Amino acid sequence: MALRILNPGVQPVSMDALDSQATTILGGEVATLTYVSIAAGTDSGAADVDDGYVAQAGTRPVATVTLASGNRPLFLTDEGTTNYGTIFGTVVGSTVGTVSSGGTVLGPHTATGSGKWTLWDKPGLYAVTLEAADTTVNSGLVPTNPALSGGDALYATTAGKLTPDVGSAFEAVAVGRFVEFTGEGSLVTSTLSLVQALNSPGSSSAPSAIFTQASFFFTPQV
Repeated sequence: MALRILNPGVQPVSMDALDSQATTILGGEVATLTYVSIAAGTDSGAADVDDGYVAQAGTRPVATVTLASGNRPLFLTDEGTTNYGTIFGTVVGSTVGTVSSGGTVLGPHTATGSGKWTLWDKPGLYAVTLEAADTTVNSGLVPTNPALSGGDALYATTAGKLTPDVGSAFEAVAVGRFVEFTGEGSLVTSTLSLVQALNSPGSSSAPSAIFTQASFFFTPQV
């Protein structure tokens, strides 16, 4: 569950996150800005966020993945746990060693401590692991969606999940274009489709690729 940067040359920004969402995101969600009171105790933040505010209103901006029509600017979040190299890794074992993957992550969320998110606002080619997108079987950003084609518009749900379904979008304005589903891109951990031959003992048909992420071109609106 992560955002991956597929094109070089873009730089992110850092923004204080809404306390209630700071350690809940997976990475790859669409975010925007909301405003919280600068009064003590309303929403915590590091000392460096206290040197600015909206005049008269007494508020300051924080990042959120709760979207509503007209929200701008838009960003891609780049925080999370899985695939972010957090310390200690993932539990392997469970009852009689039956869990070999997908277990409890022992390391902290990357926003723990700072309360900030890294946000990407530049147009470019990115990838999001499928768990962090809209996973609705027949309409979401999943390989099982029969209506999805290359170049299709991508939108964001009210929870910031990328989706090709405009009916699930927070507004009918595209935030990107779908390119393709891919694996993680590593040939070191060889996938089944690279090592299994047609009609091998383990299969009577052509091996299929295992997709883990969707690549897309992000086109944020101003």
